[in-house]
Order: sequence, then structure tokens, then C-alpha cells
Amino acid sequence: MNGIGRLPVGAPLPRIALALGDPAGIGPEIALKAALDPRVRAACRPLLVGDRRALDFHARACGIEAPVQVVRSAREMPEGEGVVLLDLDGFGKESLAPGEVRAAHGRAAVEAASVAIRAAMEGAVEAVAACPQTEFAIKAAGIAFDGYPTFVARCTGTPEDDAFLMLCFDSKRIVHTTLHVGLRQAIDLVTKERVLRVLEATRAVLVKLGVAAPRIAVSGLNPHASEHGMFGNEEAEIIEPAMEEARARGIHCEGPFGADTMFHKPGYDAFVVMVHDQGHLAAKLLATNRTAGMTIGTPVLFSSVAHGSALEIAGHNKASPEAVVEALLRLSGAAMRARAEAVG
Repeated sequence: MNGIGRLPVGAPLPRIALALGDPAGIGPEIALKAALDPRVRAACRPLLVGDRRALDFHARACGIEAPVQVVRSAREMPEGEGVVLLDLDGFGKESLAPGEVRAAHGRAAVEAASVAIRAAMEGAVEAVAACPQTEFAIKAAGIAFDGYPTFVARCTGTPEDDAFLMLCFDSKRIVHTTLHVGLRQAIDLVTKERVLRVLEATRAVLVKLGVAAPRIAVSGLNPHASEHGMFGNEEAEIIEPAMEEARARGIHCEGPFGADTMFHKPGYDAFVVMVHDQGHLAAKLLATNRTAGMTIGTPVLFSSVAHGSALEIAGHNKASPEAVVEALLRLSGAAMRARAEAVG
């Protein structure tokens, strides 16, 4: 799988925190399945972060009888064959209601992600992955949340405008200039400065992922990238000037290309798109339920899954952990490269 490195013989496995996401959705199920997957256990030491009651419910529902070692701190990472859980007691006196949208579930999801990110900032873990959240539940809890990139930015003291989402599957990487905002607002957010920032963040993370000389394809905003001004002028007035400045800074970028054909072009290490649907439509058509999202531009290696919490199948043992597995393997490779850079 592109972007995932092989561990040197004898090297300690990277420690990666895995937040359980919405406890009433499939998050705990796919976290548990991923943590027990042989591919994951060969690549990293996952630390599950969330509520023990939720994990126990999903384990019973799936018929999984793995031993769970509960720790009080992310720095406690015992060796062994079982699952390690940092138990947050996320519900207090409230009970878990699988498949339902409740404020308690939203609070639990946000707390798990926040604790996992804090562990990474403190150096207790080397990366963070998060299972899917339910935004309605988070809203019910009165918590401002518009996606993981800005959330990770706030948790790490990073300007929100410097955090971007990169969808990853197979050898494809798709970076979004704008994300969870209305389309009219997204168009206003596509400025020369923002396009330049996303290109710089994309180049930086590709190098961190082991791509020595990244090649980046850039989409237009308008149909057919405006067809030389026939369908708009944002390409000529905003995107192309940003790309020219990026090239002057040593970033190899080409385009702007029409977003409907760009992903067929070979030889690129990443594709930068302007708005949410330009990237998400391609990812979800090409890699249903196995796409991992990586937040870039912040000091924490952070990845999440690109699918939802699937409340309707929670507790039915029907959820695939493949997106979480992909996220953990990709983070493991990036963590090992970060170690090598720190040493050498």
C-alpha cells in the first residue's frame, strides 16, 4: 500500500491512539476489529480511547472475546495479546443507547478524540486515529464541530485556516482546499493565499509520508477548469497565480485540471481539489467504506475514516474495519519516518 513503510527489524512499534468515535454507532466495533487485525498488530501498538461499557457492548454483539487491559494514562502501554483501553467513563450515569442520537454520545466522541490528541501532543503516542462521529449528536451536546481538521487545529493551537483534509485510499491522496461549509461560502474561501497554503501543506505531508519529490495535480473550481475563461475566471485570477507562486517556492504542481477528469491522470502523488464534493465523490465511488482521512497542517499525525457512524447497523456485527486498518497502517509508516528524521 503506497505511503506505508516497512518497520526496521527490532524497532519498537509506533504507539497510536484510536478514539472510539460515537459509542452508539459502529466506532467501537471497527476500533476493536482493527486493533485485533494481524496487519495492524504487526505495524503498531494501538491504544483504544473511550468508554469501557461501549467497548464491552460491541464486543458482545460481535462475539469477540479478546482480553481488555484498562489503563489510566496513555503512557501506560503494556505488552500482550489483548486490547489496551484508556477508559474515559464517557457517559457518567447515562446509559448507552445503540443506534440513537444523544448528546451523551456526542460528548463521549469529542472527549475521546480530545484526550487522544492531547496524548500525542504530550508525546505519549506518536499518532492518532479516530472512528466516525455523529455530528447531530455533537450538536445536541452544544459543542461546536465542523469536522476533524478544524477540531484538531483547535486542540493543537494551530490556525484553523492552516488545517486541511487529505483523503487516502490505495495510492490516491486527495486534499481539500475547503471542506464543511456551504458552497457559496466555499467559493469565497478559494483565495490565492488559501490555495498556496494547501499546496504547501500537501507538499510537506507527502515528504513526511516518504515521497521525496512530490508531484501535485490541482483542480479548477469551475466546470472543465473554466475552459479558458468560458465558464468563470477563478482559475486565471486565483488558482493559476497561486500555483505560479508555489512553483517559485519549489512545489511541483500542475493544472488547473477539470475535477471530473483529473483523477485519471497518472504520475501524481496527490490531487488538490477546491471544494468538498470534488474530492469526496471520487473517493467514495472508488473506495467505498475504506477511505481514511488525514488531517494535515497540524503538529499531530491524525487520521479518521471518511464514512459515517452507521447508526442503523450499530451492534449488528456488520461493519468493516478496513478504513480504520488503512488509517492505522498509514499512520504507522509516517510515524516510523518521523522517528528516522528525528534521529538522523
